[in-house]
Amino acid sequence: MKKVILKGFIIVPTADLPAVKKALISHKELTRNEPGCLMFNVTQSEFNLNRFDVYEEFIDRTAFEQHQTRVENSAWGRASANVQRHYEIFD
Repeated sequence: MKKVILKGFIIVPTADLPAVKKALISHKELTRNEPGCLMFNVTQSEFNLNRFDVYEEFIDRTAFEQHQTRVENSAWGRASANVQRHYEIFD
């Protein structure tokens, strides 16, 4: 098993900020409780309120892909549909 790490940031359109911040609360909790999630941090920048830094670790590619599948059909997936994603994935 090889750990998968995702790191980077998202840029949230101003009009979507309230919905994204609300959905992020449960998204963090659900993700941290997923089997195989080692770490999940999403933090709003102090200097650019539209930027959220993202860092994720999963035990392996399978756990990471299961997370991605869950997110596609979630409240978070709908709320964050318009965000710009800037990620690097390492495994």
